[in-house]
Amino acid sequence: MKKRALLTVAAIILTISSQSQETPEKFSAGGYASWLHNAMFEYPSDIWINSSMLHNRLNFKAYPGSRTTITLEVRNRLITGDLLLADPSYASSIGYDQGWVDMSWNIIDEQSVILNTFIDRASVDFTAGTLQVRAGRQRINWSQALVWNPNDIFNTYSYFDFDYIERPGSDAVRVIWSPGASSSAEIAVKADNTGAVTAAALWRFTIPYADLQFLAGESEGDMITLGTGWSANAGSYSLRGEATWFLPFGDAPSEEGTVIATAGIDRVFSDKFTAITQFMYSNNPVAIDSFRDFYRGGLTARSLAFSEFTIMGQVTYTPMPLLNLSLSAIWYPDLKGYYAGPSVDFSLAENVDFSLVWQYFESVVSGDETQINMGFLRIKYSF
Repeated sequence: MKKRALLTVAAIILTISSQSQETPEKFSAGGYASWLHNAMFEYPSDIWINSSMLHNRLNFKAYPGSRTTITLEVRNRLITGDLLLADPSYASSIGYDQGWVDMSWNIIDEQSVILNTFIDRASVDFTAGTLQVRAGRQRINWSQALVWNPNDIFNTYSYFDFDYIERPGSDAVRVIWSPGASSSAEIAVKADNTGAVTAAALWRFTIPYADLQFLAGESEGDMITLGTGWSANAGSYSLRGEATWFLPFGDAPSEEGTVIATAGIDRVFSDKFTAITQFMYSNNPVAIDSFRDFYRGGLTARSLAFSEFTIMGQVTYTPMPLLNLSLSAIWYPDLKGYYAGPSVDFSLAENVDFSLVWQYFESVVSGDETQINMGFLRIKYSF
């Protein structure tokens, strides 16, 4: 039934899109193609695990009327290399779709190669005056902070997954009422592949020198969820933060509620130098078994923290318009470890970018001291 509904929606979108090509102002298309190579090892003298990914994204929008927008976005990935043999669960994790409708397909699934197609946006948006309604797979962004987002209860993402800039989407219905330029109220409902429902309301408004928001509802089908977020300016500094309380109810296992709170400061010192620092607290951090948990799919706002306290800092330097240098670090006291991540981004030509990213983790995982190095090289063409 779900697949039949998906095929019907996709057919309608493609039909309208093809018809709209006759009038360019009613249709837009774009995307990018990239090649990403990853080398992973514990020590440089060890055997390196290498893998490569050809990544293509296609974004389509159709505008059948002045009030309606239809969106279809597809993510295609061809993955080869040692990682497929080193991690038997890798293919299933790539093909996993946590949405209500399964829109992810491993077209090729062999020992040394995976080809996956994933529809992560498929929605219809209608606007009438101050009211906006969007139905389908979409991103619902309720976050205020820059690194960890406990208010993002509909589609949480991993900070370390730098190659997925669009972030995950939700199979949801969202209604937004914007009575003024500085205030809005939202109601959103989503369902996942287990039938669990997340439903909540959000109210945003502005007071002098600050934007505030409050949310209330249920998440994951068995958590009463209450939260708040804020962003403000203090001179040349920006202050941002979020806090969310998750309280089990109904058939949820008997456990204490989870509170996740984060606050940060960022500043643009000049057109060449910016800095960010952010702090996160959780009374109920998630236990991890390996470094793969930092990247795992199905991450929720309740499982953002791996340590009771977490501190992050990042500096970015742009010595010239085409070159961007960045260094980030995160400290996990409970894991007796840290993360360090330098990166270089350089524009090779118009619409062509080169990136070099290094991610280093060191901590105590499952009682063992361990470390891992992951280097990424990416060339990306946008169109």
